[in-house]
Amino acid sequence: MARLTRLCVPGWPHLLLQAGHNRQPVFLDDADRHLFVELLQSAASTHGVAIHAYALLDNEVRLLATPSGSDSLSLMMQAVGRRYGSSFNRRHAHTGSLWEGRFRATVIEPERHLLACMRYVDQAPPDDVQGTGLEQQAWSSAAHHLGERVDPLVSDHLLYWSLGNTPFEREAAYRTLLQHALTPTEVASISDAVKKGWPLGSAGFLAQLSGSTARRLAPLPRGRPRKSTN
Repeated sequence: MARLTRLCVPGWPHLLLQAGHNRQPVFLDDADRHLFVELLQSAASTHGVAIHAYALLDNEVRLLATPSGSDSLSLMMQAVGRRYGSSFNRRHAHTGSLWEGRFRATVIEPERHLLACMRYVDQAPPDDVQGTGLEQQAWSSAAHHLGERVDPLVSDHLLYWSLGNTPFEREAAYRTLLQHALTPTEVASISDAVKKGWPLGSAGFLAQLSGSTARRLAPLPRGRPRKSTN
């Protein structure tokens, strides 16, 4: 069966995952992470992608971003992946592919899921036993959203701004959100959507997207089609 094309709808936020090959580490030190952020910032600007949230985990990159064109995400990730992979292999005497195939992505309904997806990106992963707290996470957008630093990579989404009328109000409101972990059901829903590439949103949202793409927006029913009785 032919693989579905990746869904990329300009103007809507998307959640992206790019994992290391066989879940192997893709960042071994801070120099690696510095380079990746620099490359991502340059490629996002070149290809018209607004980055709303990001996290550089040891073996995975998580991004929340809005593309301006139908190929913006692919062009950005290809540019970053090639240059970063080449540098990583040189620095660490690594051979072979660094990444686990193509990146995964899902378009999300912002009113229902954007803040949850921001938390999915900004919160420390469950197995991060060496984490030092969200405020100290230098390699995610959490510190930016909490007012700990201004991150030039991040373009705040309007729904983040809706959390308060002042920076202090927004940061305090988001801090409260981050203090509560996503439920297992929320994590499973987000993870399943991004890995399978189906939009994350209501039936009305899918109907709205259907006018922007010819790609199927939901999996086909399982089993053989029913025979007509006519």
